[in-house]
Order: sequence, then structure tokens, then C-alpha cells
Amino acid sequence: MGIIGWIVLGLLAGGIAKILLPGRDPGGLIGTTLIGVAGAFIGGWLSARFLDRPIQNQFFDLATWGSAIAGSLVLLIGYRILFGNSRD
Repeated sequence: MGIIGWIVLGLLAGGIAKILLPGRDPGGLIGTTLIGVAGAFIGGWLSARFLDRPIQNQFFDLATWGSAIAGSLVLLIGYRILFGNSRD
């Protein structure tokens, strides 16, 4: 799976993370999608490095999607903790 595939996966994972963790984010839609892309990369790297689960070359691998969504959720929670709800 190439870099474009990871970006698309990250955008979708960020959207799913936003659905799973509703609320107002300090960065809005663009910030959430960027967090999704970064979460996909970080989740994939952590999965391959520490869980001994290498990332597959297929776009529709369940473990790849799970790690991307988990990475997006972790980054979104961290982003909310660091920057708070500044949109009130």
C-alpha cells in the first residue's frame, strides 16, 4: 500500500475516530483529518514495531484499519487534552 493509500486510510480513520469520539475539536474538520492521517501512520508503525503485526499491503486488512483507527483515537484524545475545547 503506497503513501496515497495511507493518506486515504488516514482520512477515513480520522472520520471514524471522530464518529466514535464526538464533540467539538479545537482544530475543526481540517485538524481532525490531519490527526487521522498522522494516527494512521503512528498506529501502523506501533502495530508493526511493538505488536509484531506487520502492516499488510492490502487496503482492506482488518488489522491495518484497527491500528489506524486506534492511532487516530489516541491522537485525537491527546489533542483534546493538550489544547482543550477552545471553540466555546
